[in-house]
Amino acid sequence: MVDDLEEKSPERLDLQHYLQIVHRRHLHFLIPMFIGWAVVWSASWLLHPRYESSTLILVEQPTVPKNYVTPNVSDDLQERLRSITQQILSRTRLLRIIDQFGLYSARSARSTGDEKVERMRKDITIELVRGQSDQITAFNVAYTSGDPGLAQRVTGELTNLFINENLEVRQQQSEDTTEFLEAQLENARNQLSEQENRVRQFKSQHVGEMPEQLTSNLQILSGLQGQLQSEQDNLNAAKQQRVYLQTLSDQSHVLGLSNGNSVSAGPPVIEQELNKLRAQLADLSSHYTDRHPDVRKLKEQIAKTEKMRDQLLANPTNRAEDGSASSSDQRADVALNPASAQIQSQLQANKIEVTNREHSVAELKTKIESYQARLNQEPIREQQLADLTRGYDQSKANYDDLLKKKNESAMATRMEIAQQGERFTVVDPPSLPQKPSFPNRLKFCGIGIAFGLALGIFVAALLEMKDDRIYGEKELKDLLSATVLAEIPVIVNADDERKRHARMWLGWGTAALVFATILAGSAFSYLRG
Repeated sequence: MVDDLEEKSPERLDLQHYLQIVHRRHLHFLIPMFIGWAVVWSASWLLHPRYESSTLILVEQPTVPKNYVTPNVSDDLQERLRSITQQILSRTRLLRIIDQFGLYSARSARSTGDEKVERMRKDITIELVRGQSDQITAFNVAYTSGDPGLAQRVTGELTNLFINENLEVRQQQSEDTTEFLEAQLENARNQLSEQENRVRQFKSQHVGEMPEQLTSNLQILSGLQGQLQSEQDNLNAAKQQRVYLQTLSDQSHVLGLSNGNSVSAGPPVIEQELNKLRAQLADLSSHYTDRHPDVRKLKEQIAKTEKMRDQLLANPTNRAEDGSASSSDQRADVALNPASAQIQSQLQANKIEVTNREHSVAELKTKIESYQARLNQEPIREQQLADLTRGYDQSKANYDDLLKKKNESAMATRMEIAQQGERFTVVDPPSLPQKPSFPNRLKFCGIGIAFGLALGIFVAALLEMKDDRIYGEKELKDLLSATVLAEIPVIVNADDERKRHARMWLGWGTAALVFATILAGSAFSYLRG
C-alpha cells in the first residue's frame, strides 16, 4: 500500500542524482563556461573604445528680481532649450564643428555629410536636471568620441555654443519684443492723434454747444435776458421822453404865438414833468444807490428839464402869429427862441436813441434765440461727444498700456544686453575621460559570466542526455520492468582509486583556475577598463 502511494506521489527532487551529474560533468560545464566568458571578455577588449566627456551647465536666475524688472522673453525654459538644441544640432552648425575638429575623418572617404551629421547627433547627449518643484535647474551636455581629448574639446565647443546661443536668443527675443511694442505704440499714437483731431474738430464746429459750456451759456442767456429787459425799459422810457419832448415842442410853438403867455403857460407843464421825474427818482433811490446807472440817468434828465425850464422863464417870446403858420415860420420861431431850439435838438437825439434802442433790443433777441438754440442742441452734442470721447478714452488707455509695456520691455532688453538676465553658467567644465564609456568592460565581464554559465549548463545537459549508460539503481529500475532483488556493489581497486583522485584534483584545479581567471579578468576590467 505504501509502495503504491509512493509510486502515485509526484516525483521529488533527487539531490543525490544531480550531485552525481555534477560529479560526472563538472569538466564539461567548466570548460564551456570559461570559453564563453573568455569570448565575451576578449570581445570587450577588441571593440573600439569610446570616451564620453560631459559638462554640467547651471541655469542661473536673473540678478535683478522680477518684481523690479519683468523679463520680456519666454519663461518656458524647456521650450527655449529645445529651440536652442535644434539650432545647435542643425546641419550647418554640426558640419562646421566636424570640419573644425576633423571628426569622423576615418569614414570621410565613404560617408556623406548628412551621415556624419547623423552620427554626431547620436554621439551628443543632453540631459535635463530638475529640482524639487520639477523646474529645470541645470542640464548636462556630453559628447562621445574615440579620443578622450577630442571628446573634451568638442564638449567645450558645444558648451560655448549653448551659452552664447542662449544669450543671443534671449537678446533677440527681447529686442524683437521691444520693437513689436514700439510698432504697436506708434500705431496707438496715430490712432490717438486721429481721435484727438476728431474731438478737436467736433468742438471747433460746435462752439458754444458743448456740455461743459452749459453753465456759461445759462449765465450768458440770463445776462442777455436781463439786458433785454433793461433795454426794453430804456426803450419805453425813451419813447415816453419822445412824447414828452414832442408835447413841449408843440406847447413852445403855441406859447410863442400867444403874445406873452408863454411864461405863464410853459412852466406848469415842465413842473409836472419834473414832479414826475422826481417821484421816479425817489422810488429808484429807495432801491438803489446813487451810483446806479438808472439813478444817474434820471438825475441827468431832471437836470436837463430844470435847465429847459429856466431857459423858458428867462427868454419869453413876444412874437404873435396865426395858429396856422407855416413850417418856415416855426423854424423862424425856433431860431428866435433858444428853449424851443433845445427842445428840438433833444427831440432829434431822442429819435436817434429810440432807433438805437430798438436795434439793440432786436440784436439781444437774436442773441437770446441763438443761445437758446445752443441750449437745445446741448443734449445732442453731449451724446455725440460721448461717442467720440469713448473711442478717445479707449485709444488713450491702449496707448498708456502700450507705453508702459514698451518702457518695461526696453528696460528688460537693456538688462539682457548687460547679461543680467537668466543665463547659463558652467558648473563643471568638460571632463577629460580616463575610462571609456563604451565598451563597459566590467559589464561585459558580467555578461560573459552569464553567457559562460548558460553555455556550460547547455553543454553538460546535452552530453548527459546523449549518454546511454546506467549509473544508478533508479535508472535501472526505470529501464527494467522486473523487480530488482539484489545489487552488486562497485569493486574499486587501487588503480581506480588513483584515477578517481586524479579526476577529483583535476576538477578542483580546473574550477580554481577558471574562477581565478574570471576574477582576475574582472579586476583587470575594473581597474583598466
